[in-house]
Amino acid sequence: APKSSTMPFADVAEGAYYSQAVLWAVENGITKGTSETMFSPDATCSRAQIVTFLWRAAGSPVVNYAMDLSDVAGDAYYAEAVRWALSEGITTGTSADQFSPDATCTREQAVTFLWRAAGSPAVSGGSAFEDVGADAYYARAVAWAAQNGVTNGISQALFGTGSDCTRAQIVTFLYRAQQGK
Repeated sequence: APKSSTMPFADVAEGAYYSQAVLWAVENGITKGTSETMFSPDATCSRAQIVTFLWRAAGSPVVNYAMDLSDVAGDAYYAEAVRWALSEGITTGTSADQFSPDATCTREQAVTFLWRAAGSPAVSGGSAFEDVGADAYYARAVAWAAQNGVTNGISQALFGTGSDCTRAQIVTFLYRAQQGK
């Protein structure tokens, strides 16, 4: 549980579903606000940001893994995170030589990264969400996330497939996944 309940961000209401997750993420060095007083919970996250948050949640491990991606500079803030994610099978990139770091990360991509970071645990049954096809690449990840309290979807019937993953959503996914450990 977060050490302090004092919310430093003017744009995060105390009772918001993500308020505890924001405090946890800041206290654990996973992310900071977008300024001293703002968290920007509704801002979308790039693939680079989400992989970096996952990497930091895993303890920022340094791995010796050859990374030859044309769109990830060796000195980019997210380079070590992408190197780790590739080495762990969390992502294979968006093509043989690209990661698309600046592309907006969707909810299904974020949950898939999180599921793979957890070791791609076996899942029985599918997801109850109408917008998650049984044969979608993210179907098992979404089912795992729903069964483990990582997400409740955007409604009882919908996961939010195709929607951008926001800063509030990814820190909440990470926080809830950590609680389940």
